[in-house]
Amino acid sequence: MTARIGPVQATALYVGALLGPGVLTLPALAAAVAGAGSLIAWAALVAASVPLAATFTALAVRYRQAGGIAGLAELAFGTRMFAVIGWCFYCAAPLAACAAALIGGQYAAAALGAGHGTALGVASGILVVVFTANAFGLHASGRLQLGLVGALVVLLTVAVVSAAPHVNPANFHPLLPGSPVPVGRAMAVLFIAFSGWEACGHLTDGVARPERTLPKVAAAAVAIVGVLYLALATVTIGVLGPDAANTPAPFIALLHRGIGDAAGPAAALVALLLTCGAGITFVAGAVRLGDALARRGALPALLTHPGDPAGRPRRNLLIQAGFTLSAAAICVSTNIGVGPLLRVLSVLLAAVTLAGTMAGVVLLPTWRRTAPAVISTAVTAVVLGAAGPLLVAPAVLGAGGATFAALRRARPARDAAHRPSYPAPAEHWRRRPAHRSRRRRPLPPRRSAATPVSASPAARPGRSR
Repeated sequence: MTARIGPVQATALYVGALLGPGVLTLPALAAAVAGAGSLIAWAALVAASVPLAATFTALAVRYRQAGGIAGLAELAFGTRMFAVIGWCFYCAAPLAACAAALIGGQYAAAALGAGHGTALGVASGILVVVFTANAFGLHASGRLQLGLVGALVVLLTVAVVSAAPHVNPANFHPLLPGSPVPVGRAMAVLFIAFSGWEACGHLTDGVARPERTLPKVAAAAVAIVGVLYLALATVTIGVLGPDAANTPAPFIALLHRGIGDAAGPAAALVALLLTCGAGITFVAGAVRLGDALARRGALPALLTHPGDPAGRPRRNLLIQAGFTLSAAAICVSTNIGVGPLLRVLSVLLAAVTLAGTMAGVVLLPTWRRTAPAVISTAVTAVVLGAAGPLLVAPAVLGAGGATFAALRRARPARDAAHRPSYPAPAEHWRRRPAHRSRRRRPLPPRRSAATPVSASPAARPGRSR
């Protein structure tokens, strides 16, 4: 029987997926686009995450499955959408794990004043932790995630509280920019910080009593992540001011104002916790989705591993590890950094999220549940439309998944058409050729006239009792 995770571990997995490593750099990126107006973008996305959470929670309770958003898209739009959306998320998970490890390594090395070799070593250690935790199954990764998220929330709270006395109210002016365009661009930059629900959608099949657990888990995750994001963004703008846009590591600068010389080790620890948490959740979701894709013919059948009581398809885990290492090797060897990786990842996750919200519009029964899905669809479509040429990535992956699934479905039909026909077992002897007819059994010897016929069967020749 597959091990189930409880509400506390599920909340840790949800918070770990939503509270990713982007919190270390996104406040500075948003401040560079909109200045103090980036706080409006943060608040708008936190508010938009409420209907998004309501939509995916309602879908998860009503349609519990390991296929996640890909399975919901299949129910709403047909069989082909399962492979299209499944491939998008299955290929996005290695990019998420790679980006998390590289960001954690770079941030930890910068916090400790170390060089490039230390960054690569820390990134390698993060990947080892991520894939080792998933090798022991969803239950073990949920327990590890619980410890990581608990320590992370404590450290972020300490950073916000210690830096709050240094807030300068003058840094919040002007709060409203002259045009809404900068705020919209800041929302597009920050969307990746709120795009962890598509990873959580593949974990609902492993949650005990989802109809009771998932609404509480989603509400707790939204509250924790929303408060931390808003508090950290407010303190970053209030303490650093215009310098927040030009600071490569704003979280380290924030900690220096609050706790002094202990900022370096604390920032390194926060980076490790953030990256490990996000990587564990994304890889766990991709492994379970890969098993569902293989069972449905959207991936090679060798990637399914039935009968594992802990819910750990190791073949998919090896594939995810190989893709992650390949992406990391390309980023390191070409010196392109994690910027392009994050942009492609954001587009893929936005495409998966859009498919989930559109499925919610079709599948949810009442207007009270459909209204949040409509709002989430509109917000996600606006953000995805701003991606421009990067929309090629989900289009190519979706076409590849649909083509592979179509070829897999056509192969059994083609093999059946050319398979030789054999007679049914009931017609076997009737269709036997004459030259291979069955030999007749030899007749019993004739009884002579002198042999009496006894009434007892034992007395008859050739018969035994």
